[in-house]
Amino acid sequence: MSMGVGIGKTVLDKGWLAARSTDVNYNGVQLTTTHPPSSGQTSPPWMEAVIPGTVLATLVKNKLVPDPFYGLENEAILDIGDSGREYYTFWFFTTFQCKLSANQHVDLNFRAINYSAEVYLNGHKMVLPKGMFRRHSLDVTDILDPNGQNLLAVLVYPPDHPGKIPPQGGQGGDHEIGKDVATQYVEGWDWIAPIRDRNTGIWDEVSVTVTGPVKIVDPHLASSFFDNYKRVYLHTTVELVNKSASVSDCSLNIQVTTELEGNVSLVEHLHAENVSIPPGANVQYTFPELFFYKPNLWWPNGMGKQSLYTVVIAVDVKGNGESDLWSHAFGFRKIESHIDSATGGRLFKVNGQPIFIRGGNWILSDGLLRLSKKRYQTDIKFHADMNFNMIRCWGGGLAERPDFYHYCDIYGLLVWQEFWITGDVDGRGVPVSNPNGPLDHDLFLHCARDTIKLLRNHPSLALWVGGNEQVPPDDINEALKNYLKLHPYYENSNQIDKIPTVLKDPSQYLDGTRIYIQGSMWDGFANGKGDFTDGPYEIQNPENFFKDDFYKYGFNPEVGSVGMPVAATIRTTMPKEGWQIPLFKKLGNGYVEEVPNPIWVYHKYIAYSKPSLVHDQILMYGTPKDLDDFCLKAQLVNYIQYRALLEGWTSRMWSKYTGVLIWKTQNPWTGLRGQFYDHLHDQTAGFYGCRSAAEPIHVQLNLATYFIEVVNTTSNQLSDVAIEASVWDLEGACPYYKVSESLTITSKKTSPIFEMKYPKSKNPKTVYFLLLKLYKTSDYGILSRNFYWLHLSGGDYKLLDQYKNKNVPLKITSQVLVRGSTYEVRAHIQNTSKKPDSKSQLHKNNFAYKDSDGDFDMGSLEPVFDGTEKREEGSLFKRMYRHFTKEANGLRISEINGAEVGVAFFLHFSVHASKQYYEEGEDTRILPVHYSDNYFSLVPGEVMPISLSFEVPTGVTPRVTLQGWNYHGVHVIH
Repeated sequence: MSMGVGIGKTVLDKGWLAARSTDVNYNGVQLTTTHPPSSGQTSPPWMEAVIPGTVLATLVKNKLVPDPFYGLENEAILDIGDSGREYYTFWFFTTFQCKLSANQHVDLNFRAINYSAEVYLNGHKMVLPKGMFRRHSLDVTDILDPNGQNLLAVLVYPPDHPGKIPPQGGQGGDHEIGKDVATQYVEGWDWIAPIRDRNTGIWDEVSVTVTGPVKIVDPHLASSFFDNYKRVYLHTTVELVNKSASVSDCSLNIQVTTELEGNVSLVEHLHAENVSIPPGANVQYTFPELFFYKPNLWWPNGMGKQSLYTVVIAVDVKGNGESDLWSHAFGFRKIESHIDSATGGRLFKVNGQPIFIRGGNWILSDGLLRLSKKRYQTDIKFHADMNFNMIRCWGGGLAERPDFYHYCDIYGLLVWQEFWITGDVDGRGVPVSNPNGPLDHDLFLHCARDTIKLLRNHPSLALWVGGNEQVPPDDINEALKNYLKLHPYYENSNQIDKIPTVLKDPSQYLDGTRIYIQGSMWDGFANGKGDFTDGPYEIQNPENFFKDDFYKYGFNPEVGSVGMPVAATIRTTMPKEGWQIPLFKKLGNGYVEEVPNPIWVYHKYIAYSKPSLVHDQILMYGTPKDLDDFCLKAQLVNYIQYRALLEGWTSRMWSKYTGVLIWKTQNPWTGLRGQFYDHLHDQTAGFYGCRSAAEPIHVQLNLATYFIEVVNTTSNQLSDVAIEASVWDLEGACPYYKVSESLTITSKKTSPIFEMKYPKSKNPKTVYFLLLKLYKTSDYGILSRNFYWLHLSGGDYKLLDQYKNKNVPLKITSQVLVRGSTYEVRAHIQNTSKKPDSKSQLHKNNFAYKDSDGDFDMGSLEPVFDGTEKREEGSLFKRMYRHFTKEANGLRISEINGAEVGVAFFLHFSVHASKQYYEEGEDTRILPVHYSDNYFSLVPGEVMPISLSFEVPTGVTPRVTLQGWNYHGVHVIH
């Protein structure tokens, strides 16, 4: 890899080789002088390396071990507890070009390695000390090759205490990994099998930075707010390091810009200071605070736009010119929280507005640490698409990376970041494990300080937490409290008119702007006292989520359930033995116990039944015939289960609860529990159940009382809105229809409106559909649409199994826009089994559009088309697309014939590579795909606009298909 002589950073992420240390006959000096591996060649023992990534990721890429996430193949890979550490001790090698000009300096940076390493550059040895979350920066100015050709070899050692995996498994294996400062899930948990190399490797960015005499280190940005957010200040402190042997007279500049339309940037501030730095000195310099009048604020997902400014800090040295440059996106926002007296839960406020937390727990993106911007973007956008507003980075996982936080900044996800402590591995567990936490407390704190400096400028970072279901050891806990002590302004910001000059500037703190909570079940979370009062973690009767006795504390940091993916994922990630569905074992008490196959057990499958408490929810739809039938019925349950969970919590917004975090949103491997999308990035129906339930404005059915409720989490009152409730039976008739009077809905409140009385009517059907719509009375613009399938008390859904034979016609109009490799498909799906009532326009589902940033904007509530005049299909469709493109490809119309009147039930799109021949079990899906909605249903006459976007690999022609509960086979719509 080559680089010019200008200042800046070059990432070394290509051209790496790797080899097992015992297979290499040369030492580090020889590898970087006389005996380097053949450049660009991968002759044994050298192989292409995965950087960033782990040793195991490299071995998998080179097919030297099987894919540990496929079937039972992980059992065929030697565990470090059996092989010893040397087996997973690896060399990594690369070359880079770098030739300096006069007075330039170079640092070689490792943002993280696991666990320690020796670094050799051009025959010179350096050491990277222990610690998975420790940053390393090595000044290599004097050892660069004068001709610019540099040889770099890194010998990476695994964690000191990788532990052994007990036969019975368990949370964190034998807990030995807790003696190190490293991620703890790697010894296995109840949701993942052990990671054989314990994530050994160069797992984060490697870079080379060229500077002049003075280097900028770890700037800290903070903001303060006064006069109801009209008067705002930016506080900035930067560390300046003079690498030269003489005094450096510097011009230190800060520039703040905001991006306007058309990639035009507006300079909001430009300020310069003169600073003199003694030779070899480290100087902390604080800029005068910069004043902003009514800046655009950063808001969480669902509350407003994620407005970001770009802060650029530059230092010029007299006689040398530009010496260093640093830039970072920054959002003006104020996060506060307190323990709410009404609920006992922690209540968060952003920019003065209460925010009801609905989010999920996060482990990490990939269990082999194959982390990438592209994967992170999909992960975080998926969370935003579910209308979530917080992600908890669980303490047994990672201190997440800047790319993760970058996309949380962009998509508006608040982040709860835990340090590397868990109850199972640090002082609780069976047997009691590591009561004093890691062996090296100073190392833990060094990693903590590095992590705080790495992440503190991200607006999405909301709070620090000491550990999962445990507090850190006393000395570490006290140190973290001291490190993360709030600046007085952030403790009493509402009472302060201006930060007094006698106080330290907020940016001089290590953080100072975010609260630190000692553990995940303390101080407003769970029962607040550290008792095990999170959970539960299994299937529930959906109505239970609405009941008084389901969960009695104000904020639940973990509540989880099932997570079966679609059948295509099972076929792709398991051999045929894994395609066998569970046996349903009848018990004497009338309940059923599921007996899954061994591969599902290994992949931590969680059952859809809970004998003695919850009848099997899949059997409620009839006994599944095969894998496809089982997985489709599981999606029905996933949708109901997770929608009910969030609707149950939201039903008691502020009266009983302040928030909930679902355990968990995804798996870093091919697990079968607690997920809304699988490791291949295909969504389950639970994803869309959450998306519906967590809308900022939402209409819902309380499954305990059968009252229809309206949820308004926005800061605006809703006026002149109404609810339409319609019941549809399996014959396609509408035996119940009600429209409310015009309503006014208070902001930040859940309001019961009226009881849905169909179950109490004369001769109600045992299984029926309920469609709820909240709309504007002025133009029929839909604010929320919610579709239920329901049974009478004590019943089941087995009649739906027969409903698969219902032959209901559909008409799909679609249009495709292609930009490079990115496809956007806009589809218009209509249930044509019955003409809609001409008196109402609600059947057209003219949704009040969100704004382009994906956040609810009350000012944008305009109908897509007014519905008062009849239009030709083409013009109506083009009107629907006016937000998307001025270029219009041809419209395609597909029809699915049918002669019966009824609901088009549980329709779902997917995208595939178009091929002439297919092998059995071959996965043709193109993933990921972002859908505006999926797993949706249409009542007779109803129309639904759906959009989907995806990237297509080179040389592949995509085909968009539609399937449904009562639509057999695959229907190609584009």
